[in-house]
Amino acid sequence: MSTTTSPRHLPDPVNQDGRYPRPQLLREHWSDLTGDWDFAFAQDLQSANPGAVVFDRQITVPFPPESPASGIGDTGYHPVVWYRRTFGPTAIQTSGHGADRPTLLLHFGAVDWAAEVWLNGTFLGRHEGGQTPFWFDISDAATTDADNELIVRAVDDPHDVSLPRGKQDWREDPHSIWYHRTTGIWQPVWLESVPQQYIRELAWEADVPNAAIDLEMTLNAGPLNGSWAHITITYEHAVLAESRQLLIDQTTHLRIGLPAQRNGQQYEELLWSPDHPRLISARIELELASNQPGDLLASGDAVASYFGLRSVEATERAFLLNDRPIYMRSVLSQNYWPESHLAAPSPDALRREVELIKALGFNAARVHQKAEDPRFLFWADRLGLLVWGETASAYDFNPRAIALLTNEWVELVRRDRSHPSIVAWVPLNESWGVQHISHDPRQQAFSRAIADLTRAVDGTRPVISNDGWEHTDSDIWTVHDYDGNPQSLAARYGSTEAVADLLAGFGPAGRRMSTTLEDRDQPVMLTEFGGVSFIEDDIRGAWGYSSAENASQFEEQVTGLLRAAQSSPVLAGFCYTQLTDTGQETNGLLRADRSPKIPVEAIREAVLMGDGNSNH
Repeated sequence: MSTTTSPRHLPDPVNQDGRYPRPQLLREHWSDLTGDWDFAFAQDLQSANPGAVVFDRQITVPFPPESPASGIGDTGYHPVVWYRRTFGPTAIQTSGHGADRPTLLLHFGAVDWAAEVWLNGTFLGRHEGGQTPFWFDISDAATTDADNELIVRAVDDPHDVSLPRGKQDWREDPHSIWYHRTTGIWQPVWLESVPQQYIRELAWEADVPNAAIDLEMTLNAGPLNGSWAHITITYEHAVLAESRQLLIDQTTHLRIGLPAQRNGQQYEELLWSPDHPRLISARIELELASNQPGDLLASGDAVASYFGLRSVEATERAFLLNDRPIYMRSVLSQNYWPESHLAAPSPDALRREVELIKALGFNAARVHQKAEDPRFLFWADRLGLLVWGETASAYDFNPRAIALLTNEWVELVRRDRSHPSIVAWVPLNESWGVQHISHDPRQQAFSRAIADLTRAVDGTRPVISNDGWEHTDSDIWTVHDYDGNPQSLAARYGSTEAVADLLAGFGPAGRRMSTTLEDRDQPVMLTEFGGVSFIEDDIRGAWGYSSAENASQFEEQVTGLLRAAQSSPVLAGFCYTQLTDTGQETNGLLRADRSPKIPVEAIREAVLMGDGNSNH
């Protein structure tokens, strides 16, 4: 009987450098295809013939063509764009391609909005969804002894309001709270080689009370009888648990007990939190049967992953992390850069963004109207930042818009559900795409349905059915309030009675707080407030919800608003708008280049001023 080969060296999933595009499913080798590509704006918007395209310029991938970092910087309307590059045997070899890993996969982190892909003249397929990853098996289409030609057609109609667009402006020039569009490739493109049978998807779910971790593992195809998975769980190189599971179906559900967690005196030593972001490593190796009874394949797939042990719950007017109340000190983060737009300028910039948020005293971030690159979530996991998982909204309500948002949202929840940093889901915001939800029962039904669908895919986190107002079925009462007067803000949330009156009626924006939601004693949070604009230079269209004339006044206003929110005996947390200036929206604590408008220490002191209060 043959056995598997000796284990391969795998990357350290916890101490990785943040460059691997899929941080919770790592293999030994991969090949980066970002960099210089040929590029063209489509002359014929209807044509899908790569042979007719004249590639007349170059672009730096993964930066969108609207951005300066792309080398193009054209912010006009371009609903169809084309990309081309070649890669040779060296890139394929770097991906680990060989006899024991004959399957070659081509990965795209995200292409906004639809992508059609060809390799060496072979059409590989089409993907829709501007924020979600996809991949193709290119084993038959690729050649290992010559250059390969890869062509991508990206379609992103700026006037199609059924698409989940988020804050990408439909006008040619940005206005108000919207900014330049992101078209085409905006996350990594990469090659990876795998065995013929390989692990396609992993999902981890912690069960803290029962000292266990649940693993959902999906293969690319159903295994042959007699195939096994060997899972090793370690923390700081010490083995916590091992399990060997017989593989019956394409998707396997496995519960792994963690005996160390049963010691009541020590169980908190492994829990994940912002103060102690402990991550636990996992290694999964497949032992796959061959067509010959009793034999195993010479080599099975091997991957490294990680997870965090933690629980979250919204109940009794409190947000609980690991069954203890935690006060949410959050900041609204557009994660938009002047030089690269929705794409991060570099992998290091994603780490720096998390570090900046933490340095300012916040323990949470609401990445707004965007599903961020998974490498940002890795740094949130690694450095200890709570994250509200959100998506870009559509702007119309029709059957197509419903389907597109639902499909993309489910893919995102599946992609990100294993990150311990994510503690809430936000599928809808401020009635965008359901603008008549207060009196349209169909839009109310959609809001309730997508909230329940989220719970069906991941039942471990609170879900916000419509952040800000007009709630239908939210696990947290969330309120958006841009009152610039700290005294009136403090009064509005200053007592249980005042908050109860607000929830039962109309909110600060003149919108009903509820359409069909009953008060179940959910925690109440001020999830957008502040928005004080302060600029030293003349910025066309500079805008904020209120404004300050100088740095001293800016500090006074920001501090006053933060103090007002934190003085409430009812609120379980807040989300200050916003982290950085974004284009003409100049209400950031930091400038667009991430430099602080006032000393970081002053911001941090204001954010943390409520520490020590009994209700916090």
